[in-house]
Amino acid sequence: MQASVPGLLDMSHEPPHILEMYGAKPGDGSFASNCLLARRLAERGVRFIQLYHRDWDHHSDVKNNLVFKAQEVDKPTAALITDLKQRGMLDDTLVVWGGEFGRTPMSQGRGGRDHHIKGFSFMLAGGGIRGGQVLGATMRPFWVLQRGMLLVAFIAVASTLLLIVLQRRRELAMLAAIGGAGAR
Repeated sequence: MQASVPGLLDMSHEPPHILEMYGAKPGDGSFASNCLLARRLAERGVRFIQLYHRDWDHHSDVKNNLVFKAQEVDKPTAALITDLKQRGMLDDTLVVWGGEFGRTPMSQGRGGRDHHIKGFSFMLAGGGIRGGQVLGATMRPFWVLQRGMLLVAFIAVASTLLLIVLQRRRELAMLAAIGGAGAR
């Protein structure tokens, strides 16, 4: 690992259009650079990659804070998914994007919003997920209108999908080793 990390972190060979797509400036530690690093880790066969983006706990001035945070994550998240798809890696990669809690629609003090445990969002891409689905719905004052999925059930589904992806990778590797059809 010590010998492979410098090459992994050296993004000088990434084409300018890829850096622009992510909004990445190598070495700056930004979420954009970390999304690009995640793609590079996935290319090298890393099975589980977690990215963390801090400071989402907006109990004040949510209108301005949320816009700023969304600008930091939207472009690189979309770039990661697009890049994985263009490289033929998205079917074998499960991207899970989520937060710590949902938020109530009511204001809390100085233009903030409180936590709510019964309605928060996750976005999934790749790994065999069928796009465009919505599970569950809420409305003011944050009543649950349509039950979505319990968090433990979500974790079980995501874990199962991950195991399916890993099994598919093993099968493709075996096919490639014996020169079988369908190997990439």
